[in-house]
Amino acid sequence: MQAVFNVINSVCERIQTVSDLFWDFPTNLPAYSNIPVLGNFSLAIILLIGSGIYFSVRLRFIQLRKFRRGIEILKSGGKAKSGISPLAAFFLSTAMRVGPGNILGVTGAISVGGPGALLWMWISAFFGMATAYTESTLAQIFKERKGDEYVGGLSFYGRKLLGGSVATGIFLSLLYIIYAFLCFPAQGFNTISAVGQVAEVLSGREIATNSALYWFSFALLLVLVSLISFGGIRKLTRVTDVIVPVMAVIYVLTVISLLLFNLDRIPWFFYSVFTEAFRPEAVFGGAFGTALSQGVRRGLMSNEAGQGTITMPAAASDAAHPCDQGCVQAIGVFLDTIVICTLTSFVIIMGRVWLTDQASAWFELGKLPKFVASAAELAPGKGFHSVVSLLVSVCFGLFAFSTLLGFLSFTEICANRISERRSFIMLIRVLCLLVIAFGGMTSIAGLDLGALWNLSDFANILIAYCNIPLLYLGFRHVLLATRQYERDGGRGYCSKEAGLSLPVWDEKLK
Repeated sequence: MQAVFNVINSVCERIQTVSDLFWDFPTNLPAYSNIPVLGNFSLAIILLIGSGIYFSVRLRFIQLRKFRRGIEILKSGGKAKSGISPLAAFFLSTAMRVGPGNILGVTGAISVGGPGALLWMWISAFFGMATAYTESTLAQIFKERKGDEYVGGLSFYGRKLLGGSVATGIFLSLLYIIYAFLCFPAQGFNTISAVGQVAEVLSGREIATNSALYWFSFALLLVLVSLISFGGIRKLTRVTDVIVPVMAVIYVLTVISLLLFNLDRIPWFFYSVFTEAFRPEAVFGGAFGTALSQGVRRGLMSNEAGQGTITMPAAASDAAHPCDQGCVQAIGVFLDTIVICTLTSFVIIMGRVWLTDQASAWFELGKLPKFVASAAELAPGKGFHSVVSLLVSVCFGLFAFSTLLGFLSFTEICANRISERRSFIMLIRVLCLLVIAFGGMTSIAGLDLGALWNLSDFANILIAYCNIPLLYLGFRHVLLATRQYERDGGRGYCSKEAGLSLPVWDEKLK
C-alpha cells in the first residue's frame, strides 16, 4: 500500500509543479520579477483581483450599494414554486464555500506568508464580491428548467456565450467534473480524519486509523453521500439548510469565546496584519510577494469567487430577478472570507506560537494541528482546550462533509449536460464514490497525503482561467440586467428587457 501512495505522491508533486507555474507566472521569470512593485504580481493575481476591480467599478461598487438588499432577500426566506429559494441556494453555496479551506487554507497562508496574508485575503474578497455578483447573475440569466428544478451555471452560460456550441457545453461540464475529482480525495480524507479526532477527544486516548471506528465511518460516509447527493437539488438543500447554520454557529461561537479570553491581544492582531502585509518577517519568507500570493491564492480556494463553481447553486434559485441572486452570492463571499476566514486568522495570529520557544515544532505540524496548537495558546485552561479541540473537529468534519455533498450533486448536473444516458450517469456516480473512497482510504492507512491539497490548488486556478474570460464575454448582459434591476425595482425582467431569448424568465411573468 505504501508503494502505491508513494507513486501517487510523486504524480501529485508533478501536478503541483504545473499548478505553481499557473499561479506564479511570470513572477518566476527574473526579468519580470525584478520590475519594482509589478514584479510581485503574477498573472493569476492580476486576473483575479483585476477582474474584481473592473467589475466593481463598472457596477459602481454594487457589493456595497446592494449589500442591504442581499440581506433582505435572505431574511425573507420563502418557498420556491420551482427550483429552490434564494435562501436555500445561499445555504447550498455556503456549504461548498465554507469548507476545510477556511481552516487549512488560512492556516497554511499565514504560516507561509505571515499575518499580512490576511489583508490580501480581505482585499481579494472585497473585489471578489463583485465577481461573485457577476457570475451568479449570469448563471441566473441563462438558467434552464428541468422538470420542477432550475439548472445552470458555468457550462450553461459558457455554451450560450460561445454561440450555442454543444462542444463548449460538454467541455465546460467535463472541466467541472475533473475539478471535482481533483477535490474529492482531500474532502474524503478530511471527513474521516475529523471523525477520528472527535473520537480521540471524547475517549481521551489515541485511536488507530485502521480501527473499526475508522472503517465504520468510511462505510457510513459513502452511504450518506450516495443517499443525499444523488437525490436531486431539493433533497440536498434539506440537508444543507440544517448543516450550514449549525456548523457556522458552532465555529463562530467557539472562536468568539477564545477572543473574549484574549481581548488584550486584539490590537496586536490588527497591527501585525497591516504591517506584515508589506514587510513579512523573515520567518515567513520575508517577501511582500509571498504574503500577497498566499492571501489571494487561499482566498480564492476559500470563497471561490471567479471560479464559476458556485454558479450552479446560484442558477438553481427561483429568484425574482437575476440580480437578486447576484446580491445574495456576493454576501456569500463576505461571510466566507471576511467573517469565517478572519475568525480562523484570529486564532492563528493571536496564538503567536511562532514567537515562542515552540515555534520550530509548530512550523513542522500539519495545518489542522497548527490551528489546534494555536487555539491551545488562547484557551484559559487544559479542560477548555479539550472542549475547543472537540468543537473545532466537529466543525472541520461538517465543513468537509457539506463540501462533498455539493461537489457530488453538481458533478451529476454536469454529467447530465454531457449525456442523460443512465449508464453514463451511473458511471460518473461510481467514479465519484471511488475517488472519495481513495481519500478515505488514505486516512485509514494513516498517511498524511499532503499532495491532495495540491490537487485542489491546481483545480482552483485551472477552472478560474476558463471562467473569467467568459465573465467578460457575458458582462454586457449583467450590466444591462443591473440597470433594469435598479430602474424597475427588481421587477419585469424578460427577453424583451434582456434583448435575447430567455424562455424561463418570460414564463415567470405569466
